[in-house]
Amino acid sequence: MTGRVRLDVDGPIATITNDNPDKHNAFDDDMDTQLFDVLGALKERPEVRAVIWRGEGKSFSSGRDVAAIGNARTELSHHELMRRGHRSIQQLWELDAVVIVACKGWVMGGSFQRALLCDIRVAAEGTRFRLPEVTYGVIPDTGGVAVLYETCGHGLVSDLVLTGRVLSAEEALHHGVVSRLVPEGELDAAVREIAEQIAKAPVVTVKMAREVIRHLAVPQIRSSMADEMIYQTFINRSDDMAELRAARAAEREPRFTGS
Repeated sequence: MTGRVRLDVDGPIATITNDNPDKHNAFDDDMDTQLFDVLGALKERPEVRAVIWRGEGKSFSSGRDVAAIGNARTELSHHELMRRGHRSIQQLWELDAVVIVACKGWVMGGSFQRALLCDIRVAAEGTRFRLPEVTYGVIPDTGGVAVLYETCGHGLVSDLVLTGRVLSAEEALHHGVVSRLVPEGELDAAVREIAEQIAKAPVVTVKMAREVIRHLAVPQIRSSMADEMIYQTFINRSDDMAELRAARAAEREPRFTGS
């Protein structure tokens, strides 16, 4: 499959590549659709045992393409758009294959959260992670907060979400956000080695081990995503969001009321 989200299959190992390097692989609606189609195609490929998810160029993905925000070409409501997005990305949990993310450069916003829904994350030295949503007046809404809460605890996830600060690769390793940190030039080889190791293991054993882990993790993430869908829809229609939009259009300071 070709496009700005490519799928290549090499025997038991598939590779998803974010291919929008001029924008640090920022996602727009078309790339979202391509990604969801790729995940759907992988569900029909039982011979694939491991999936590598990587980015072309300097970054895995800088999140949402700012130029695409507010330009959705659809008649769906905000709530229905979120519902479709959640269902589509949750296809990650329906794959029999283990998904390994090669993190480098910027790993931001929704793309950071999508990476958190995968099985294994490996980071190159110098990788920067960030959840900037609150600085844009919205909340993270792709399930990543639940993963970070389980992984890092209340303090760090609150710091990341409420301030939008950058998390370094070293901090990410320390807190378990990634499981390995490697030199940038060795990232592709490192994730390929992991994929090959998993692909050689007994099929049913890997499936059952992954099921045990998912039964521990996925219910909490689903519950969090359900909350995110409701609260993000509320924010989208709130007085404060209307004020934020008006203030930015008028190039003035916003006057928020908390409603």
